[in-house]
Amino acid sequence: MHARFTAAFSQLSAALQTALAPLLEQDEFPAFLTAAQAEAVKQASGLDDDALAFALLPLAAACSLAPVSEFFVGAVARGLSGNLYFGANMEFAGTPLQQTIHAEQCAVTHAWMRGERGLASITVNYTPCGHCRQFMNELNSGTGLTIRLPGRAPATLGDYLPDAFGPRDLNITTLLMDETRHGLSSSNQDPLTQQAVAAADQSHAPYSRSYSGVALEAEDGAVFTGRYAENAAFNPSLPPLQAALILMNLSGRDLRHIRRAVLAETQGSLLTQWPATQATLLALGCKNSEHHLL
Repeated sequence: MHARFTAAFSQLSAALQTALAPLLEQDEFPAFLTAAQAEAVKQASGLDDDALAFALLPLAAACSLAPVSEFFVGAVARGLSGNLYFGANMEFAGTPLQQTIHAEQCAVTHAWMRGERGLASITVNYTPCGHCRQFMNELNSGTGLTIRLPGRAPATLGDYLPDAFGPRDLNITTLLMDETRHGLSSSNQDPLTQQAVAAADQSHAPYSRSYSGVALEAEDGAVFTGRYAENAAFNPSLPPLQAALILMNLSGRDLRHIRRAVLAETQGSLLTQWPATQATLLALGCKNSEHHLL
């Protein structure tokens, strides 16, 4: 079991510890439970869907990186598939606060990067801020997404974001988590570059059409990719680097151990991710970053 889970795991009920131990003790726990795993844990622990999501929040929060705020937030997103995806807030010392990832963004992006095509609910240990409410309004679940908080009755995103403004107001028909391809390709045969291009091809950028993706190679050779997730309100957009960092962190790896990084983005676009990507990577200690234009 990864050391970061030890304290939270010790506070779980004995039945839940017994049910989760085989999963957490995998060589690399991926910070999500498949629908079948979640069902088995529910049967063994006696918990229902909602109770299990709440019980998992301390484990999700244990993935938090909060050197600035020291405020640790966990989230658990339930996909339409029944899978449960962890999320946690992530901050990066030496970078502007705009590079921060909120727990809800993390859980949503985690699900999206794993191929989930829609969310049924998200459970969080603290009230979602306005930034996250707007970010979640980009989802294909819209304002109907169920939000669960400790000690409160379930509510919808619409309850938390009345009179919402989002993609539907701008006649956007392909929403975040819808399957999409942009037909991007590259003649560069470098495997890491190809993975960055594949990520850019699935990015969500209906407002600027500035498609971009990132591929990170860890010191052990593992590769983590991320796609750009644009928002109707612009500021809550999540850069592709952050999406890749989410997967790398949730895998249990140290973000300071990135061996190589590639950003792929469309040439001549209105926006570029390159300056912010390079600066954040440098703050994490990665000097080997490449910019590939499509």
